[in-house]
Parts: sequence; C-alpha cells; structure tokens
Amino acid sequence: MSPVLKPHYSTIVIGGGQAGLSASHYLKTSGIDHIVFEKKTVAHKWRDERWDAFCLVTPNWQCQLPDHPYDGDDPHGFMVKDQILAYVDRFISKVDAPVLEDTAVTSVEKRPGGGFKVESTAGTATADSVVLATSLYARPAIPRPAERLPDGILQLHTVDYRNAAQLPEGAVVVVGSGQSGAQIAEDLHLAGKTVHMVTGNAPRCARFYRGRDVVDWLSDVGQYDITVEHDGMTKKKHDTNHYLTGRDGGRDIDLRKFALEGMKLYGRMAGVSDGKMLAEPNLKANLDAADRVYNGINALIDKHIAANGIDAPPASVYQPLWEPESETIELDLAAEGITSVIWATGFTPDWSYVGLPIFDGTGYPVQRRGVTGVDGVYVLGLPWLWTWGSGRFLAVGKDAEHVIGHLSAYLEKSQPALRQAAGG
Repeated sequence: MSPVLKPHYSTIVIGGGQAGLSASHYLKTSGIDHIVFEKKTVAHKWRDERWDAFCLVTPNWQCQLPDHPYDGDDPHGFMVKDQILAYVDRFISKVDAPVLEDTAVTSVEKRPGGGFKVESTAGTATADSVVLATSLYARPAIPRPAERLPDGILQLHTVDYRNAAQLPEGAVVVVGSGQSGAQIAEDLHLAGKTVHMVTGNAPRCARFYRGRDVVDWLSDVGQYDITVEHDGMTKKKHDTNHYLTGRDGGRDIDLRKFALEGMKLYGRMAGVSDGKMLAEPNLKANLDAADRVYNGINALIDKHIAANGIDAPPASVYQPLWEPESETIELDLAAEGITSVIWATGFTPDWSYVGLPIFDGTGYPVQRRGVTGVDGVYVLGLPWLWTWGSGRFLAVGKDAEHVIGHLSAYLEKSQPALRQAAGG
C-alpha cells in the first residue's frame, strides 16, 4: 500500500532504484523516518529498459545489495533478465520501503529556517535531510544528427530495444560501442541481421584469462577496493564501461571478430548529411585503444600471478584478428539497405529539480563518497561515487551504509535546532 504523504520527514529520498532502496534499508535499520519519491515505479529500469537477452556482465557473486547477497547456486555465472528481476524483486520485498511511485520531484530547496522543502506531483513536504539517488541515467542521450536521418528509418535508443524481431527487414546501424552497444550489436548479429557498427572510445576486457574470470582476478588484485581519490582515478567517473558479455556463460566481445564475420565497422560518428552517416577516420585507433586496455588488464593479472607464485595457465597477449584496410567515412544508408538505427549513446542526468549549490561547472555533484558540501544533502548511485562498484550491485549498499551513517550523525546533532527553527 502506498504511504500517505506527511508534512515533514527526517529524510526524503529521491529515486526508487537500487540506490534509493539501499538508502531506505539503512534508514529503516537506523530508525529514521523517511519517504522515497519515485518518478515511475520501483526499479523500473531493470524491468522496462533492458533488452530480452540482457544478462549481467559481472559474475553473480558480485550481487551484494544490503543484507541481500546472491543466494543462487551459480556464483560465477551471469544472471539473465528474469533472474535479475527476481533477485531485485526479493530485495524490494525485503526492504519494504515507504515509496510513493509515479511521483516526480519538481523542486528541492533550502528552507530559510533550516532543512529543505521538497515539491512533488504528490504534494509538498519538508525534511531535515535529502538523499538524491536518481543516478546519471535519467534521460536517453540521442545526438542531434539523429534529426537529419531520413524519415523512413526506425530509430530506437537502447532503452527501447528488445530484440531483432521488433526491427523492420533490412540492415541496422548501432551507434556506440560501449557495453550496451556492443552487446546489442552481437544480439542483432546472432539473429542474422546485417549490422553496421559506429565505434567510439570504449575499452574492452577479457572475460576469462589464465583459467579464471577476469573479474575474479581483479578482485584478488584489489581493483574493486581502489577509490576515486587514488592518483589518476578522478576521471573514472566519466569513463565508458569496458565491453564484454556474460551471455551463454560469458565470453569476450571482439569487434574485429565480428568484422571477419561480416559486421561493418566505422569510426566515431561525425554527422548525418544527404542520407549519409559520416564517420571520423579513427576506426583503427578506436580498435587499437580498446585492445591496449584489454592487454593492459591481462598484464596486471600476469604481474599478480608472478608476484604471488600462483600456478595458472600461461600468459598471452591478444593479437588483432582483423585490421581495417581503409577508413570508410561515408555510410550511404539507402545504398546499404539500412532501415533502422539503434542509439547506444548513453544517458544524461537530470538535476533540474535541485535548487541547491552542490554542482561543479560541468553540472556534476561535488561530493566525497556521497556527502556534499551542503549539510544534510547526499547523493547515491553515481558511477565511481567511491569505487568501481559504486552504483552497481557490488558496492551501492556499502556507499548507502556510509551515507546513512553520516546522515544519522548529522540528524542527531542538528535536529533539535531544526525543529526549533521550524517551530516544532
């Protein structure tokens, strides 16, 4: 049953995804009265914005939501969509968060006497503290050249793609080679579609190396414990994820292999003009850069194995299976029989409702592990909020525990003054 909106709460959480639910879990265990505003439905992105063949990229053992670790019989496997939804639904039931669904927050502002005023489509409430758990994935990002594609071409963002059968007959262009783009390109390729892939600067990673999943090796090396404050790591919060897949038990995604099998590859999109999609002449550079990251990760594992005297299969270095003979910079859509385009171009955040001075010049929240410079305001669910696992099943719970611990201490110290200022 949906909760009734009260005039005041100790904490208001904005966002009902895994970050907001994790915050609610720790708020409940701390005895802090709160409400969660969710613009759509709880965890809707898992339910409504994933394609049919979607599966986890990281192994199941990394599913570590608060008091809800993976409890299946395949910790080194990769849950498929239905299994992920079942795991998330069990977490939703366990937390039993006080969520107002279908409720958009329209404004968050400081109150003159202290605390915050939160306006929503369900009404207005005040709070002593606010947790912004809406992530960076609020709105699909579709580049402006999409407006210049011929009218007859079907355009979908990754959030709307489900399977190859929903596309018309003909070839398809996938724009973007990050995790979603690479996996959807493979999905279409396996379904027999002629696929043209426009690449970007996404790195790639091996699925298995020297007898184990690379994620297992990286966990042993300590990569998942490195924080964003280590040297050279601050830029990570804006990096594109490595492409690989957990499909069919897990495997590499090698765009060069796809090219050998008939997929056509291009450099970064430069625009659309006169029925042609234009590409920068950087396909080789993009492929080479992805492979350098691939080999660099494996070299890190080699070093760990050698330093610890671990018995493992021999080391190897990836050698390109295919090289572009030339850089195609014009893709004639009609001549190639292209009838659809999938935009795997990511998302943009929506902080427009936040009237608080917590952002840097790029519009990114200034914070340290979720604690902003405005007392009583916190953020959760961002990539690299603190570690590689932030915002994911692996570490969003740890971040939420830290944030709510700080929030609890803040409330204990400040609530008497806030109540007095509010006339309570």
